[in-house]
Amino acid sequence: MTSTHTDYRLSQLDQLEAESIHIFREVAAEFEKPVLMFSGGKDSIVMMRLAEKAFYPAKIPFPVLQVDTGYDFPEVLSTRDNWVERLGVRLLVAGVEDAIKNGVVVDDGKTSRNRLQIGTLLNAIEENGFTAAFGGGRRDEEKARAKERVYSHRDEFGQWDPKNQRPEVWSLYNGRLHEGEHMRIFPISNWTELDIWDYIRREQIEIPSIYFSHQRRVFERDGMLMTETEYNPLRAGETATERTVRFRTVGDMTLTGCVESTASTLDEIIEEVAAARVTERGATRGDDRFSEAAMEDRKKEGYF
Repeated sequence: MTSTHTDYRLSQLDQLEAESIHIFREVAAEFEKPVLMFSGGKDSIVMMRLAEKAFYPAKIPFPVLQVDTGYDFPEVLSTRDNWVERLGVRLLVAGVEDAIKNGVVVDDGKTSRNRLQIGTLLNAIEENGFTAAFGGGRRDEEKARAKERVYSHRDEFGQWDPKNQRPEVWSLYNGRLHEGEHMRIFPISNWTELDIWDYIRREQIEIPSIYFSHQRRVFERDGMLMTETEYNPLRAGETATERTVRFRTVGDMTLTGCVESTASTLDEIIEEVAAARVTERGATRGDDRFSEAAMEDRKKEGYF
């Protein structure tokens, strides 16, 4: 029997997209000075695409901010610049190297550049007076991120209290702030890694080439394959070899590992991710392996 009613139900991706776009528009209307944190990785690129759609045909009405460790992959920085140029957004770069020189953070030779991003980010937010900062965190990535609300309050010191979060019943968000406080906003909280890749395929989104299979000189450290680089010298007993690999996540090249893979197309990556049983951060991010609560400890201090 032929149906006489139009089916207005949205696909899963359309529902996720609509929710994220609503959040972007809500924040732009509610907060005086938002900023989008943009690393050039897959999640922040999807965020950029969603922001583009949210305000089209107008330009994105807020700047984008990268916290640069100085150890970022060149392929990622190149893609970042392509997006910024195409959309005509204002790019702000808060460099860890500059923060060290200016005394904002202290490099003791032991603390990773990844952790030094905390003080660098908080200083950039304070200096620019940002009241809301969009981040690309997803709840499926890591236990601490699973605790986050969409509107995640930060106190006047930029710190997060996971036990004192505001309820978000019926997707109603409380954005009230006191002087010096700000809000972290997570529009893709409900997305999974597989959703991200499905969306990248559907939208034909430009992403860094290192997400696809390629040849790279790597060595094994702490159960991960690390890139051979001047910033990451080999230790005693370590040997670099050329392997066919790709990255599931990108960040500080001294802490971010890759995986052996022959997935060279989006379809092959989606098939690989669908079969994976470990999140991308759990599999290849050294900064999350220091302790069970490594991410939560950093987030409490102000990490994104």
